[in-house]
Amino acid sequence: MRVVAAPSNLSLTGAGNRLHRALLWATLAAGLLALYMAFVYAPKEATMGDVQRIFYFHVGAAWTALLAFFVVFLGGLAYLRTRDRRWDALALSSAEIGVVFTTITLATGSIWAKPAWGAWWTWDPRLTTTTVLWLIYVSYLILRSAIDEPERRARFAAVVGIVGFVDVPIVFLSIRLWRTIHPVLVKSEGFEMAPGMVHALLVALLACTLLYAYLLLVRTSLERRRLEVEAAKRDLGFY
Repeated sequence: MRVVAAPSNLSLTGAGNRLHRALLWATLAAGLLALYMAFVYAPKEATMGDVQRIFYFHVGAAWTALLAFFVVFLGGLAYLRTRDRRWDALALSSAEIGVVFTTITLATGSIWAKPAWGAWWTWDPRLTTTTVLWLIYVSYLILRSAIDEPERRARFAAVVGIVGFVDVPIVFLSIRLWRTIHPVLVKSEGFEMAPGMVHALLVALLACTLLYAYLLLVRTSLERRRLEVEAAKRDLGFY
């Protein structure tokens, strides 16, 4: 019986543990600062009042979701080029996190929309294209669960992840391509907000990005360990 050693580059020891801890503490610090900036430092919006403060985390979640799907896109391209399943593990992990952040985006948007627009939901272009994006990557995850053969699953998922990314720039440009009631935050002259609001938004974006990086590191480590176990079972004749 041959004992299969875990590849050293996938083991979560030494530098990997230090990176996990550093990212965790940075995420916690940025998250606490973002809460302070959003609920204390930033001025109250004149029209909507305190309910507008959900905006900082709504935008942060939306940005993180788009970033996550960009990583899925890159992971899919890298997998098709190299057939290295570590890239597939990265794409899967990022897709799961992206779906969570897209769900948060849609939920916080609805909570904000009720007092701002008088309705929980409207078929606004930004909302509609974001919902389509959510459905694309939920379908990506469903597809993965429906295919048993690993290489075929990874190949099909890579194609869906790459093609699905087409909706990301559409989501970003939707408020400029179509008539919409969604606010435009950044114009050629700069941010359409008070300086305190801009500062709170930037900190919220940083906090959400660090949270994404930490979750991606943890989830990818778990997925790669699963691949190690799968490879060991195959070498030992269990498959």
